Amino acid sequence: MKLAIVTSYPPSKVTLNEYAFHLVKNLRQTKDITEIILLTDKTDVQKDLQFEKDGCKITLKECWSYNSYKNIINVTRAIGQTKPDAVLFNLHFLKFGNKKIPAALGLMLPLVCKIKNIPSVVLLHNIVELVDLESTGFAKSKLKQKVYRFMGSRVTRLILRADIVAVTLKKYADVLETKYNAKNVKLIPHGTFEIIEEPGFNMPFKPFRVLAFGKFGTYKRVEALIEAVEKIRKYSNLKIEVIIAGTDNPDTPGYLDSVKQAYSDVEGITFTGYVKEKNISKLFNESSVVVLPYTSLTGSSGVLHQAGSYGKAVVIPELADLKQVVHEEGYRGEFFEPNSVISLALAIQKILEDNVYRVELEKANYKAATNYPMSKIANMYLTAFQSAILERKKREISQGNQAVA
Repeated sequence: MKLAIVTSYPPSKVTLNEYAFHLVKNLRQTKDITEIILLTDKTDVQKDLQFEKDGCKITLKECWSYNSYKNIINVTRAIGQTKPDAVLFNLHFLKFGNKKIPAALGLMLPLVCKIKNIPSVVLLHNIVELVDLESTGFAKSKLKQKVYRFMGSRVTRLILRADIVAVTLKKYADVLETKYNAKNVKLIPHGTFEIIEEPGFNMPFKPFRVLAFGKFGTYKRVEALIEAVEKIRKYSNLKIEVIIAGTDNPDTPGYLDSVKQAYSDVEGITFTGYVKEKNISKLFNESSVVVLPYTSLTGSSGVLHQAGSYGKAVVIPELADLKQVVHEEGYRGEFFEPNSVISLALAIQKILEDNVYRVELEKANYKAATNYPMSKIANMYLTAFQSAILERKKREISQGNQAVA
């Protein structure tokens, strides 16, 4: 099978690129895929195609750009040139831009594949019905929210023209099946990027290192984390360092620089900038606890799954989607109220002061992570590709019979 994947890909400032890296890493090991064609965003830095194990051939075509009106044309042309047996779209609603027209045009690509009779699978990481548009910064006013949801529902119908639409949460599947009467939705869990050998729990940390990892500036913000750690330092003897690893969200350039300036007088804060894939294991292994400093969410959390794979305790905001992941997949953590510095401080302090509790969380999260390795998720997608190709053959036979009749 010759598979094309339309996605952002590291190093990239566009979200979901890390997910693509790990999915490709595992898909290339499956015996039925002979070539993966990466149809990616354009970057100034060379794409990371260095994998530890042998696998199928990988062809790279950088053919689209964030907020470009030409993405639908350029990606369609690239698909036509490479002639894949199936196409996977790694999507969320702002994948191709934060401007309405470029974003919507890019999301029409599954419909293009349908028209051209090319088997397609969409991995849809969020749905507009379950995104808090105000807190995520997508639309502040009530009027804009209505417009955004109206447009989002229309785009969703276009995305559902794909042969299969995969989602990572059961709640998403329920909405698509109920509201849109979709019959082609498949639940495929997020999966865990790396499964390492069982880590050494109860590691001695002096000082404790509190890690936040991701793309920051919209609904992922670090001010409350810094202020929470300052409160813990003031009222306890805990020695804590804060590690803020990652970059600005492409929609909020300059955010982390503004945080650095605002908290320049606070000691023990490290801003790592972009973290290469090869350095991520060191980053997590040297951390005492992982904090998800989110005020909202637009899908499942890759950082939660990464923390689990390295056997880390997690501080989690009280958000419905995250609570569902925790419940369905077996993760555990200390919850806090979003937007509450005191609640976040108490959650972090509870884990760091109670070593037995911290180890309990570490073991539970590692166990949860091992239930859904990315190799298992890759095989689930392989089955989806095969089903999409079979549906195309059925359509061709049906069309041929109609022509004869």
